[in-house]
Amino acid sequence: MQKLYNLKLFLEKIDSLRDKILFLFIKKYWPEKISPNHLTITRIVIGILLFIILFYSKNNDKNLIISLFIFGALTDLFDGSVARGLKKETKLGAVLDSVADRILIIPIALYGLFSSHKWLFLLIVLLEIANFLISVYGYGKNVFIKSNIFGKIKMFLQSAVFAAILVFWPNTPNIFFIYALWISVLFIIISIYIKFLELKKTNITNNSYDQK
Repeated sequence: MQKLYNLKLFLEKIDSLRDKILFLFIKKYWPEKISPNHLTITRIVIGILLFIILFYSKNNDKNLIISLFIFGALTDLFDGSVARGLKKETKLGAVLDSVADRILIIPIALYGLFSSHKWLFLLIVLLEIANFLISVYGYGKNVFIKSNIFGKIKMFLQSAVFAAILVFWPNTPNIFFIYALWISVLFIIISIYIKFLELKKTNITNNSYDQK
């Protein structure tokens, strides 16, 4: 457990460096009219558009699909940093961010994996549902569980891999990409475990206050 905690601290330090670099641009040049939630909602819209294009439209323009997905992934890179840099973090924004990530990723995962790696696809979806449900359970207990560093790494890794899969589509995904997605599965599991520990810790603290 201590090793996992040390790894979490190390990765968070790296992520804080990313924030510091982005803050140089955000604090000076970011348009005030564009809020972090605007970026998150844009990602949701892009995810829905991708689903329609991939499964209900006859538009097979690979460049359009890749461009939309990459733009959606970039909104995920910026929305959290913009919120922190401009001190506009909200619980609603965090919830929307989590939902937007799944809406963006799942259509591409279905499109790229289901035909040749359906068990990997189903595992990713089931773990994402579990990840979401534990957060919802926390909200029901008035416990706000932020996205942790392992969830962020998972999203970054999946975004990079699915973008690469789209580039080479319709070829079967390279085994290297599949291994990378299995690694992302490990990060999802760790993310869920960390959330569970945070929820358990908060419940213990609340119970101790109740007893007093």
